[in-house]
Amino acid sequence: MPAYTDARIEQALESLPNWSQEGEAIVRTYEFADFRAALGFINRAAGPIEEMDHHPEWTNVYNRVDIRLSSHDVGGVTARDIQLATVLDRVADAAS
Repeated sequence: MPAYTDARIEQALESLPNWSQEGEAIVRTYEFADFRAALGFINRAAGPIEEMDHHPEWTNVYNRVDIRLSSHDVGGVTARDIQLATVLDRVADAAS
């Protein structure tokens, strides 16, 4: 799977308004009511992430989860990253 060009990433992010490009990755910060809600999001996201076999870089500090998606094997953003971003947004929306 080839890495997307910057133009293709920009086009893909039109449907993911809370995501942005940062170097060779796309990033987003989710904020929840508290730590328990943030951890709940992480736990609910684990199943779909495992099914996709495409694991994000993420950190959790209290109510915030910062996520960075990149396909390291090709050195950039691919369709898999966009697909995972879409899945993560759905999981977060369901938690709200």
